[in-house]
Amino acid sequence: MNLNDLVAAFLNPAILFFGLGLAATLLRSDLELPPAVAKALSLFLLFAIGLKGGVALHKSGLGLEVFTTLGAAMAASVIVPVWTFLALRRALGAVDAAAVAATYGSVSAVTFITATAFLTDHGIPFSGHMIAAMALMESPAIIIGVVLARRFASGERKTVDWSHLGRDAFLNGSVFLLLGSLLIGALAGPTRGAAIMPFVETLFPGLLALFLLDMGIVAARRLGDLRKAGLTAITFAAVSPLINASLGLGLSALLGLAHGDALLLIVLCASASYIAVPAALRIALPEANPSLYVTLSLAVTFPLNILIGIPLYHWAVGAWLG
Repeated sequence: MNLNDLVAAFLNPAILFFGLGLAATLLRSDLELPPAVAKALSLFLLFAIGLKGGVALHKSGLGLEVFTTLGAAMAASVIVPVWTFLALRRALGAVDAAAVAATYGSVSAVTFITATAFLTDHGIPFSGHMIAAMALMESPAIIIGVVLARRFASGERKTVDWSHLGRDAFLNGSVFLLLGSLLIGALAGPTRGAAIMPFVETLFPGLLALFLLDMGIVAARRLGDLRKAGLTAITFAAVSPLINASLGLGLSALLGLAHGDALLLIVLCASASYIAVPAALRIALPEANPSLYVTLSLAVTFPLNILIGIPLYHWAVGAWLG
């Protein structure tokens, strides 16, 4: 990756707006987006990426490559939380290590959407079934994290309301909208979807930039909590994306994925959830410290992936997979 590629990645308007959000908070500006607006932006982005992915899936159809890719994504969603728990259990304790494991075993939809915009800007195609891979990776890590906490936590083991947890893991709004939009796009196809696609394509870049502006503000507000996290946890949050990205790169090489699909699988492996998982863990693991697992994901891993990770992974795919 040369200097020109890195500069071009930083000069992407969406990334610059993320930096603007960081600067607004660090310089104590009163700039902020109302929560309702931020939620509406996130819903649109999920709707748009799901619909586009469904239309692409309609074109490509379901084949062996689709199922093997989805299987690899599911395998990664198991491997990542297990090794994360084993690495952090001694330093953080079983409960907090399990919460971090669930967070990093799941995925960041915003990072994924930013990566799809990156690929579009570079004219690199990707498959619609990668949207399904993202949706499938949202939930298994939550279940694994709770199981690990209940298995290894000292003291009395509390029972888990598995029906409530399953509902939060598999039917939370983001996953439901994403899968629903994917299904609608796949059923409609490019012909029937032609009427709505200009609306999606036209608004997507600008609304992504606004959403990343808000995410920059939110991430900067979490920076003060890093002092409570400890050096071990902060180091993990900075290094683990590279380790998990290597797992994604290896799986991509094993499956022979094309450049765009490989980059998206790597991003899915390297990202960490800060929306779906915290919402589920507040109920399933209330004794876990949210200022730890949310802060690590949102204040360290998310900015690193957005600002440096995506262009770095793009370079790695070109260098190693051709």
